[in-house]
Amino acid sequence: MPEETVSRPAEFPAPEPGLTPETIIARAKALIPEVRAQADEAERTGKHSAELDAKFTEAGFYRMLQPKRFGGYAFDMLTYWKVIMAVAEGDAGTAWGLCLGAHHAQGIGSWFPEQGQLEILGPTGNFKCPHRAAPMGTSSPVDGGYIVKGQWDYCSGVGHATHFMCNTLVPGRESEGLLTICTPIENVTVLDDWGNGNIIGMNSSGSNSVRVENVFVPEHCTCSGDWTHNTEKAAPGMYLHDDPMFCGRIYAMYHAGLVIPVIGAAKGAMHEYEHTLRTKKTYFAPQVPRYTVEEYQRHYGQARALIDCAEAIIFQCGERYNELAERWYRTGEPFTREDDAAMYSMIQVASRMAVDATNELFGAASSSAAKRGAPMQRHFRDAAIYLGHISARHDVVAAEVARMHFGLPDNLF
Repeated sequence: MPEETVSRPAEFPAPEPGLTPETIIARAKALIPEVRAQADEAERTGKHSAELDAKFTEAGFYRMLQPKRFGGYAFDMLTYWKVIMAVAEGDAGTAWGLCLGAHHAQGIGSWFPEQGQLEILGPTGNFKCPHRAAPMGTSSPVDGGYIVKGQWDYCSGVGHATHFMCNTLVPGRESEGLLTICTPIENVTVLDDWGNGNIIGMNSSGSNSVRVENVFVPEHCTCSGDWTHNTEKAAPGMYLHDDPMFCGRIYAMYHAGLVIPVIGAAKGAMHEYEHTLRTKKTYFAPQVPRYTVEEYQRHYGQARALIDCAEAIIFQCGERYNELAERWYRTGEPFTREDDAAMYSMIQVASRMAVDATNELFGAASSSAAKRGAPMQRHFRDAAIYLGHISARHDVVAAEVARMHFGLPDNLF
């Protein structure tokens, strides 16, 4: 355990101090039918329903990676990913919005000043917040903080947010890098530009644009935007909270937040495909149930293997993340940038498996699956949208992992 560790009392307790990982995972699995039932409406409105979000909140999903001192449960990464995986099985876009609204509590706990954490997460611990990494606006220094202005797109998770977090540039200090700011959602304008087919997939993810117009953000609600390049020293939150979960490593965990919903889309496609096999017969004589025919069996078996392997990679990385963070906390041996990037690359392999599985099932489900409003079409679109995401470039990340390994300069985010 690091010498810097200081035991601190909780400022305010979590709603259920005795909540266990097993219980919260079971709650997520129990909600799958309800998540699935609201998926079409969520696509139209651009975010999951308020009623479902209230159940996510009550179940504790938004507090899973939040410091215990500030009303959270500080569960391990594997528990968190298992909960998001269950929600994703119900609807990929809903899981994307939930995940990217919930997992940034870890960033607050890792990198923000103690005073800022208390202000942002207090007084109740109710915190739901996107983090837009691209610096699309500016933070101009003033007495006690910054005046922030700009517009950020793709702010996934903003649909039910309590706060908004983004990266900015400080005029005149561009060479010093990015500044991350966090402000209550009431201080910004969420634009009505998501959902209802505005983009091919993940329409229910609450990924609206956000406009900020000359908002004052106190300095203690900001921090350096470079959360990735320090390879030797953990984030201050690991010592502040006496907890390895706040070591500050974000490559793998941020990317898993995008890939788990894609695996969920594949699982949803599998659910629809199995329903088709059990309820429909072959077109031509002798007409028999499709599940009895080898052609359909083959598609099922191949897709299932891909999905199972993708999920296994995610869960292995969740275990590995916990092990590396705990080792850093206990012995001081760093959870390195290369370690994190290597897991990122593994998670990209899982994404390709999930997309391939969805394509396999979509192609085998007949043309009726491609009709507007068909669940299979939604799963296909939700999987496809990932391919255009900047972080999906597996060839770029693979090369960066090699450069890190051989001690060469890397350019990864």
